[in-house]
Amino acid sequence: MDLTPYVDNLRQELAVAANAGGDEARALAERLTAPLESAARLTLLNALSAAMGEVTRELAPGSVDVRLRGLDPEFVVTQPSVPEPFQEARAPLAAPAAPVPSPPPSDADDGAMARINFRLPAHLKSRAESAATAEGLSVNAWLVRAVSLALDGKERPGPSARGTDSGGRGFTGWVR
Repeated sequence: MDLTPYVDNLRQELAVAANAGGDEARALAERLTAPLESAARLTLLNALSAAMGEVTRELAPGSVDVRLRGLDPEFVVTQPSVPEPFQEARAPLAAPAAPVPSPPPSDADDGAMARINFRLPAHLKSRAESAATAEGLSVNAWLVRAVSLALDGKERPGPSARGTDSGGRGFTGWVR
């Protein structure tokens, strides 16, 4: 995205305002134009970064990043990948099965996002970063997908699969 037209427009507006103030104001505006160009570019970049942060929160697990190329920003859009459904190997003469649809999420997605602090051991963080990079996702998008699959995509073990008392309640912790 070329910011030059926006910075030039600001420069022209400053010149018009200075013309109304006379020769001293015009001279001051000319001296301020160069330093204001850098400040205007930085302010525009900050506004674009904040806007793309909001867009990313709405697109999760997709994302939009702002990268600086020279003096101008570039937007990088990362689409969420759709995992392939698992299919068992079949005999060569078996008829092809219809694709298995993904299970719908158990909760309706209202688009609201919540922020959490997540402390992860360094060795797991590096593995998560590698997995996200391999799938072309941001770490945040990868984690959102992993949590979603963990909660919605797999059955949780029932009472027979873990230690329970006679009432079917599980116990965890230390006992003396």
